[in-house]
Amino acid sequence: MNILVVYWHPEPKSFNGAMFRTAIKTLEAAGHSVETSDLHAMNFNPVSGRHNFISTNDAEFFKQQLEEVYATEHDGFAPEIETEIQKLECCDLVIFQFPLWWFGMPAMIKGWVDRVFAMGRTYGGGRFYENGVYKGKKAMISVTIGGSEEMYLKGGWNGDLDAILRPIHRGIFEFNGFSVLAPQKVFGPARRAEQERIAELERYAKRLQTIFDESAIEIGQY
Repeated sequence: MNILVVYWHPEPKSFNGAMFRTAIKTLEAAGHSVETSDLHAMNFNPVSGRHNFISTNDAEFFKQQLEEVYATEHDGFAPEIETEIQKLECCDLVIFQFPLWWFGMPAMIKGWVDRVFAMGRTYGGGRFYENGVYKGKKAMISVTIGGSEEMYLKGGWNGDLDAILRPIHRGIFEFNGFSVLAPQKVFGPARRAEQERIAELERYAKRLQTIFDESAIEIGQY
């Protein structure tokens, strides 16, 4: 299978970095082909604008979605965006690896979605949810959380983590046709002993060895 891992963390030696490398090593050892988008290393620009395109639909008024549709029809995406879109189109599974910041994705991953999930190419024309462009593909979040698990339960201090992740699961993945796998969650890695962190990486590697045997989760239950 083909896997795309989209990863962001500003420190390569972080636990997120370790999870990123664990995923690549484990999936390749299992015989899969792995593409990556290491957004920090790429110095990926998360800000959308006319630089997303080499084509122009309306030079007087910029509406991104209409420019995306026009670029889809005229091979008009900037090379760095075209490359990322092709990675999505080729993958059987996409994994987002990131730390939870302010109850969401860090800006660089969110900006990657804003620029790469382009109308006309990725969605639109009735191609949503069960009729989405990426129907038949799978998607998963692998996320680290600064606090403890107890803080992110229903009724906990910060609320249900599954509810926090729902906008990504439903509004990005399912919206575009992906089947959503259960998120890989690691709570408070900076507060863990080294052996505990190693155990978390081993748990992740074990899961990835049979990841394509997993069924999609029901997002509506959140």
